[in-house]
This record gives sequence, C-alpha cells and structure tokens, in this order.
Amino acid sequence: MKKFNACLVALAIVSFAGTARAGGIGIGAFGGVSVPVIQDDTDRGTLFGVRVPVSLVPMLTVEPYYASTKGGDVEKDLFGDSYTRSGIDVTSFGANLLVTFGGPVQFYPFAGIGSFKLKRDDLDVSQTGYNFGLGLGFGVPVTGLSVHLRGELAAAVDGDVSRKWANVTAGLNYSFLKLPTP
Repeated sequence: MKKFNACLVALAIVSFAGTARAGGIGIGAFGGVSVPVIQDDTDRGTLFGVRVPVSLVPMLTVEPYYASTKGGDVEKDLFGDSYTRSGIDVTSFGANLLVTFGGPVQFYPFAGIGSFKLKRDDLDVSQTGYNFGLGLGFGVPVTGLSVHLRGELAAAVDGDVSRKWANVTAGLNYSFLKLPTP
C-alpha cells in the first residue's frame, strides 16, 4: 500500500509541475478500436483520424478532429435463415476541450461535440454527437513529439434515440508551433 501511495504522490507532482507551460499548435494522427455499446446490428471496428490540438492558455486545449470508423459485419439468424448484415460506418468531425495536467507526462479529461454521419445499405443519417473520456500523454523531450492513449465514450443522438460506442485509441502528435512563455 505504501508503494501505491508513493506512486500516486510522484504522479501528482509530475502532473502538476508543468501546468504553467506555454501554448502551442500541433497535429496528430490516431487509430484504435471502436466497440458498439448495446447495439446488436453492428460489430466492433477500426477507428482512425486526425486531431489538431491548439493550446492558448495553460491547462486548456481545444482540439478539432476528424474520425472515421469502419463497423464490423454481424451474422444474424431470422426464422432459421442466416444472413450477414453490414456494419455501420461512422465519419465524424468536431472539437474536444481538454483540461491538461502535467508536463512531459500529461493526464487529461476531455469532452467534445461534433457531427456524426452513420452509413450502411439501409442507413444514411447525420446526427449530433457527443464524446467524453480520459487521456494520457507522454512527451518526448526536445522533439515536439508526444504519444497519446485515450479511452472515450461517444454517442450519436437523434431525439430520444442514440447510438453509443466505446473507443480506445493510440496516437502520435507533433507540436510545430510553440508560443513563448509569459
């Protein structure tokens, strides 16, 4: 238990030590897996996209994004006959707000809003989408590169009905513009 507490204290010190850093602009690519939540008409699929983190004040980052998911096909049985239903493909774009703690090691909760387009043979709709989750970033000193791991829950909402996905992603960001420290 003492080792666990010591690790938590060390992580807190590292996280809060770099909160007074300067802002900047970067670009990143990510990929991962998307798992439908309480949906039996599509299976898990691959997810990839790009993000453009813009940090103008310490601890707050606005991050426009584009993401694309290829949903997996599902085998269904109907009255003894088996058929394959194609998965739902989702493209989305929007913006996240990250509350970032840390320096070279970052921890950040985030939430966002966007436009989700859901498509397959019998489905072609655009809906407002929301997402939230937690991220962990590891910066490589001097290079401007950082690796980010995230877990999020995303939902495309249409009135009282929504489709939800749990996403896990890994990505690489490059900061190409650093603003001077005040």
